[in-house]
Amino acid sequence: MGEPTAQEAADLPAAIMPAVAPVLPSFVRVLRVRKDTHDTWTIWLERPDGYPDHRAGQFNMLYAPGVGEVPISIASSARESRTRIAHTIRRVGAVTRRLTSLRRGETIGLRGPYGSAWPVAESQGADVVVVAGGLGLAPLRPAIVELLARRKRYGALALLYGARTPADLLYTAELGKWRSVLDFQLLVTVDRADRSWHGHIGVVTTLIPAVTFDPQNTVALVCGPEIMMRFAVRDLLDRGVPARRIYVSLERNLQCAVGFCGHCQLGPKFICADGPVFAFDEIAPYFSVREL
Repeated sequence: MGEPTAQEAADLPAAIMPAVAPVLPSFVRVLRVRKDTHDTWTIWLERPDGYPDHRAGQFNMLYAPGVGEVPISIASSARESRTRIAHTIRRVGAVTRRLTSLRRGETIGLRGPYGSAWPVAESQGADVVVVAGGLGLAPLRPAIVELLARRKRYGALALLYGARTPADLLYTAELGKWRSVLDFQLLVTVDRADRSWHGHIGVVTTLIPAVTFDPQNTVALVCGPEIMMRFAVRDLLDRGVPARRIYVSLERNLQCAVGFCGHCQLGPKFICADGPVFAFDEIAPYFSVREL
């Protein structure tokens, strides 16, 4: 499928237009593979020719030849992706099993970047609270890197991160480095602890009362399992953060990434074309409706 003609483009819904892009992947080499947890790996792919600078929160489609294609959030910031692009992948099915079994030098397909982004630049001057659950830290990582690179442009800055167990925590070496950043509050919790854990125990939303911020001048970035995001949004609203300033990422049922197949429709929205990052007030009526 090629680019639409001028007339075809004019006839497309406005929401789909930003996502119109070639659907054939570029084939790129795997540059590095790192096992992060028992079921999660980070892979670095070479940057293909013509690949534009992505924005924090966008995703790529990764194609394992002979197996299939899946959407994967970009885990590296644009400044880190001049020659290679990182994706953190949980092994949950046939395609991700193949992707997480890749070795350096192998070749896979990549197309993108697609989707909307976290409002990093737009949040300058505001307090920023980042709430991440489990693998949800991966789509938020590029935003965190950008926020810390321009730390003086923001007010209070906090990351609240939760995982099921200590062994499920992502980017542990980087978390250690982030702890040393001045004027950056990093709180980490686990649902279930072991003998090695001496930190907070409980779901990530239990950390929200521990953070100081100005609700009316706060932007919240939230990503994780949907049930976690629902409770996080509820607690942030209860603290007085306006719905229009709470952003969530929904990578649900993405398949084509260009707004044609309809699998990711959420009410009147197409998650691939209009999202995956949404201000909560855009999707509030549909957010808790199952199987919509």
